[in-house]
Amino acid sequence: MSQSIFCINPPKTFNKRTSLLPSSAFPSSSSSPSSLSTRMPTKYPMYPLEIVSYQQPPSLEILTRGGSRDEVLNSIRRALPNCLSETHLHETVPGLKSKTRGKVRDVYDAGDYLVLVTTDRQSAFDRILASIPFKGEVLNQTSLWWFDRTQHITPNAVVSAPDKNVTIAKKCCVFPVEFVVRGYITGSTDTSLWTVYNKGVRQYCGNVLHDGMVKNQKLPATILTPTTKASSHDIPVTPSEIIKLGLMTQAEYDEASRKALSLFEYGQRVAMEHGLLLVDTKYEFGKAHDGTILLIDEVHTPDSSRYWIAQSYEERFQNGLEPQNVDKEFLRLWFKEHCNPYEDEVLPDAPEELVCELAWRYLLLFETITNSRFEPPQEVEPIHDRISRNVSLALSSLQQ
Repeated sequence: MSQSIFCINPPKTFNKRTSLLPSSAFPSSSSSPSSLSTRMPTKYPMYPLEIVSYQQPPSLEILTRGGSRDEVLNSIRRALPNCLSETHLHETVPGLKSKTRGKVRDVYDAGDYLVLVTTDRQSAFDRILASIPFKGEVLNQTSLWWFDRTQHITPNAVVSAPDKNVTIAKKCCVFPVEFVVRGYITGSTDTSLWTVYNKGVRQYCGNVLHDGMVKNQKLPATILTPTTKASSHDIPVTPSEIIKLGLMTQAEYDEASRKALSLFEYGQRVAMEHGLLLVDTKYEFGKAHDGTILLIDEVHTPDSSRYWIAQSYEERFQNGLEPQNVDKEFLRLWFKEHCNPYEDEVLPDAPEELVCELAWRYLLLFETITNSRFEPPQEVEPIHDRISRNVSLALSSLQQ
């Protein structure tokens, strides 16, 4: 069937009753920021930023630009017991053959299609760290927004989105390579560009890195640092190794890499229009039955991408301060400060205040990028029951 996408379009008017972020989060240009207890970011990045630091950990910063923070955090806290951490659709939905559990998504085989359920699981360091309220919905809707708007660059595998947490996609042969694109030298994980550079590496994934760079510096040019997709840990790889290992043909790699760089350039342009810097991201591709290379998985979400606030970046960089971020980096830093997330068998529980802060940032990024309001679920129906019902109806329609 022809491909269609359930696009998340900005509404002409906001529904103040159902939107998670209150109307006070969208002040007039004459509004001025006040204290943390009464103000929170709006979705518009042109308002002045006020920086307030948590006492614990000192590396975490909160961005405030006006609006009631308490109302948002209360909504997030109420949702903590209802996070979607696991699904079992193969037990309730006819036609699903098997389930594959990824770090964040549960993927179900539905014959010619895959059913991808984005859960609220939070991963980093190849581990599950926590469950974040509303995360699954935000990631799924953010990806759909980007999938819809990047079709001029590359076709994608999306067929429909029957539920806020679900995307149904065309089944294709997935290339076992992640196309990681970077515009800045930063990061805290073992495979981050700053980590390897700080260890003295100057040849990385086929790229030459010059001496004298510092953390969070903009690279002279955007670079591609692919990794192999492994079940336990992604491994950096050069383009020539990808071809030599038979992971992709030269023609396939050339086409996918061109698309990845074009997607990143477009993503940076859109992000800048909304006051954000798209710092780095990753893309995945698959090959359809007719040989078409399709964009798959997710696009420019806060899980797959790093975003910084544009207007404060230069000043903070010059003063040796970490950029204001709207992603999960602060949670990664907390775990690195409190344990060895790669080697410790049992990890500490993520503090509730950090879980709520991350949920809030995901919502902020979604509203900033899409210029729309996030509307939390209003129904009493359990999330898993809702997803099962919607997926069953969608698959029945596709089979007709």
